[in-house]
Amino acid sequence: MSEKDRIPELFGSMAFNEGTMEQYVPHQAMEVWRDCLKSGKPLPLTAANDIAEAMKTWALEHGATHFTHWFQPLTGITAEKHDSFINPIGGGKIIMDFSGKELVCGEPDASSFPSGGLRATFEARGYSAWDPTAFAFIKDGSLCIPTVFCSYGGAALDKKTPLLRSNEAVNREAVKLLHLFDSEKNVGKVTPQVGPEQEYFLIDRELYLKREDLRLCGRALFGSKPPKGQELDDHYFGAIRPRVAAFMKELDEELWKLGVLSKTKHNEVAPGQHEMAPIYCDANTANDQNQLVMETMKKVAERHGLVCLLHEKPFAGVNGSGKHVNWSLSTDTGENLFSPGKTPSQNAVFLLFLAAFVKGVDEYQELLRCSVAFAGNDHRLGAQEAPPAIISVFLGSELQSIIDAIVGESDYTETERKTLRIGVDVLPSIPQDTTDRNRTSPVAFTGNKFEFRMPGSSQSIAGPVTVLNTIMAEELSRFYAVLKEAPDFNKALHDLVRKAFVEHGRIIFNGNGYEEAWVEEAARRGLANLRNTAEALPTYVLPKNVELMTKHGVYTKEEMFSRHEIHMEKYRKVIHIEAATMVDMVQHEILNAASEYESKLCETMLRKHEAAPELPCHVEKSLANSIGILNDKLLEQTVTLKTALETAPVGASGEEEMRYYHDVVAADMDAVRDTVDRLETLTAGKYWPYPTFYDLLFSV
Repeated sequence: MSEKDRIPELFGSMAFNEGTMEQYVPHQAMEVWRDCLKSGKPLPLTAANDIAEAMKTWALEHGATHFTHWFQPLTGITAEKHDSFINPIGGGKIIMDFSGKELVCGEPDASSFPSGGLRATFEARGYSAWDPTAFAFIKDGSLCIPTVFCSYGGAALDKKTPLLRSNEAVNREAVKLLHLFDSEKNVGKVTPQVGPEQEYFLIDRELYLKREDLRLCGRALFGSKPPKGQELDDHYFGAIRPRVAAFMKELDEELWKLGVLSKTKHNEVAPGQHEMAPIYCDANTANDQNQLVMETMKKVAERHGLVCLLHEKPFAGVNGSGKHVNWSLSTDTGENLFSPGKTPSQNAVFLLFLAAFVKGVDEYQELLRCSVAFAGNDHRLGAQEAPPAIISVFLGSELQSIIDAIVGESDYTETERKTLRIGVDVLPSIPQDTTDRNRTSPVAFTGNKFEFRMPGSSQSIAGPVTVLNTIMAEELSRFYAVLKEAPDFNKALHDLVRKAFVEHGRIIFNGNGYEEAWVEEAARRGLANLRNTAEALPTYVLPKNVELMTKHGVYTKEEMFSRHEIHMEKYRKVIHIEAATMVDMVQHEILNAASEYESKLCETMLRKHEAAPELPCHVEKSLANSIGILNDKLLEQTVTLKTALETAPVGASGEEEMRYYHDVVAADMDAVRDTVDRLETLTAGKYWPYPTFYDLLFSV
């Protein structure tokens, strides 16, 4: 079979998508299912039974023997509890059975997952409920059913539930507003569309197994910069090495089987770094599929003798890995609401939605910052092409000119479209986009969507997308309240858009976010500069943020405060694990290695002196002296770090404990790392106990 025929047949072969459902599910049950998706009503048990029987038949045909409710708890990864299809029928015999009740609802243990105080340890009951808008799939011999996860009392304990709520919130408010423009359009639904670009590192598995920090923490806690890093940018978009190409080929095929639209693959800027980008789809599907992408990357890498690192900054001194979330809103009539059209200055719907977005990002900049605040991302933000911690919106020259004209109430002259000419006669001219790309911008408009560039490579996109959806829902709701009562709709629309840009234009910045001048300018504008997680997370539960989320039914107050506790607890635990790992590596390996090399140098000096007393031994003396001083310093710093861990506050507030781990423990870790990295540059390679950055970054 040719690739032309094989790939289309392969795509979605392990997904119980709508096309497959039509082959296995009775027509009447399919119609009931479709009606439930449109109305939001629960699926009747009779239809659920029909769909469950069809799922089971399809799954057994594809070798699956078990089913699992696949959910996304607040750990940031997915969870599964597997049950087989077998049921006894007496006489020592069984049948393969799967009921609608088993499809719709499961009961995993809720006590062992983070709840932020919503559940006591002894309160174990929790429920997983089928999300009928997401298609089931087969993975590792099990039928995986995407579900939401909630407590016995109904509180959301997962990331999918708030995302679904936020999807509905922005849909509800957008549809209402659009109907004010043209009720004849009959827009029935507005759906957030998302395309998450996934960056990652690949390193050799054998080298990975020799580093305790990579195995326990996902990042290298030590490591001096190699002589060559990414200075020449020769890795970026370069030829893909055979071993990596083989990994990428298998990754594509595994993802295609699951119905994931894996589209683009290339080398990223740092050595050993790569990227995969899918085709746009609805936010719920994009979220589920990105979780599958991360899991599949790790599994496929192992089969190639590699390890896929998803940490935001596994190696200091080179680019970290982000997950750029491309976000827009689309109607069921096929319109992208962030598409400016040929004349954006005359596109009223586009300008209104643009104004709503800019206003929302400005008003809820702290909440948006919190959606990407965690320990791993602290190492990445603000350096090597990652955006800074200050939230701003990049719009580009044409949109900025339009906004300036609106604010100044002056005429706008449409920008003349330019053409770039390559200089080779056989190549066609390339139309020039009036919106450039700004790699330093946290939130950048890129033609017909916004690219949120701050999310980290390891995190679920559900959190950031939930915030984007909800702040948009809020601003559209406010705009609707003004416009629906306006006696002169067009005047009210103009005034509303102008007012939004006048009052919230401070969030728009089209320059270089890395320059110190921008930090000073942002402070003058009154923008928040939440430089790290310890500074950011306390703002998560600002009254305006709690009011926003509860007003639109995305979180209850209790659910929001529980997440606040979970985020702070995770930060403390990550720093604690990293610090304890650092102490362990220093005590068991690094101190001894440096001491052994120092001893060898001293032994060499003694032998030289015995053989030729006149020899000065400058090299050995200098090295031994430097290593001895550094090793003594390292011992002292390690004791300080260990003491800091042992005396960490217990019983203090979550914010106080988080601040302690940032201000004291993380600072002590930085001091230890600096000394270890200096020791590494002085110690002979055969004595150094761990693979170096050179080994790790250039091993594949």
